[in-house]
Amino acid sequence: MLASQLIHTGFPAINLFDRVALALQLMEDYDVLHLPVLSEEKFIGLVTKDDLFDADEDALVASLEHSLVKVSVKTEEHFLVAVKQAAAHQLSLVPVVNEQSELAGVIPAKDLLQHLSHFLGNDEPGGVIVLETDKRHFSFGEISRLVETNDAYITQLNTYAEADTGLVVVTIKINKIEVSDIVATFQRYEYIVRYYFGKEQYANELKENYNHLIAYLNI
Repeated sequence: MLASQLIHTGFPAINLFDRVALALQLMEDYDVLHLPVLSEEKFIGLVTKDDLFDADEDALVASLEHSLVKVSVKTEEHFLVAVKQAAAHQLSLVPVVNEQSELAGVIPAKDLLQHLSHFLGNDEPGGVIVLETDKRHFSFGEISRLVETNDAYITQLNTYAEADTGLVVVTIKINKIEVSDIVATFQRYEYIVRYYFGKEQYANELKENYNHLIAYLNI
């Protein structure tokens, strides 16, 4: 999904020669901590609520130009670039600009979080398994094959390298809620399973046996 597909075009922007009081009022009205600032129709940065609070309400936004946050994404960039910028700069919204540096719109941080959750498949049922391995032995093909041997498949896979250990941490989402057999398979192939979240098959079998026992006693 591209940034241009998520933008809000009706969101307000302010100009360098607007007063601080106006910017603060717009932030209150739209419940944000940042506003895009324009100069001659070009986006030049974000002004923060903290900086506005420190300024005189009758002062011009131009007096804060030196402290503007110079962050934006292009319309044709992937929305994950906007997620990265929002996280890196703790933004309440991310400005989206075209090739001429004109403001196309903004993406509120809450929208980014919602789309990121959907992108990661969090709204789909299934179990989650977190593995660790070294870079030399990481193989998506093998991980996928081991999952498929248990009549399941991977719906989402994410990796990151730990700076302190050099290990690759692999998080996989499985289409099945019961993950105990898949966990056992990974352990049999000497993968380190850090965490797993899902129903345990043996717990379900225990409950079934318990129900059979109760039914027998009630005869």
